[in-house]
Amino acid sequence: MAGNTLKLEIITPECVTVSDESTSIVLNAIDGYLGIWPNHAPMIAGLRPGALHYSTTGGDKYVFVSGGFVEVSDNVVSIIAPSAERVEDIDLARAEAAKKRAEERLKNRDNIDVARAQAALARALGRINTVNESK
Repeated sequence: MAGNTLKLEIITPECVTVSDESTSIVLNAIDGYLGIWPNHAPMIAGLRPGALHYSTTGGDKYVFVSGGFVEVSDNVVSIIAPSAERVEDIDLARAEAAKKRAEERLKNRDNIDVARAQAALARALGRINTVNESK
């Protein structure tokens, strides 16, 4: 790796969503937002559903990550996530409909799995926020 870049890999069960060189990465860790720059100390952290923003020499890029883990080691940032979507692949209308459905389920709470509805709401909000942050 060059001294001023990081290798970013976002891996899901279906595919490698991102394999790119980055100059900086900001992601939504369990304890809050985390910034990663070249020569960052080794670490492992859990992720919340949300936007991952990374900068390249060609510009800024955004990816929705549905949770998972991040590992930083030797200028390589590896993210293992249940799912991830590049901002250009997010269907905003579908995400807004999923948000509305999850909110209705949580409002009524009749014969529903509350944890599942809360997780669906978090994913929908994460997708919506990823699109909004990229603008």
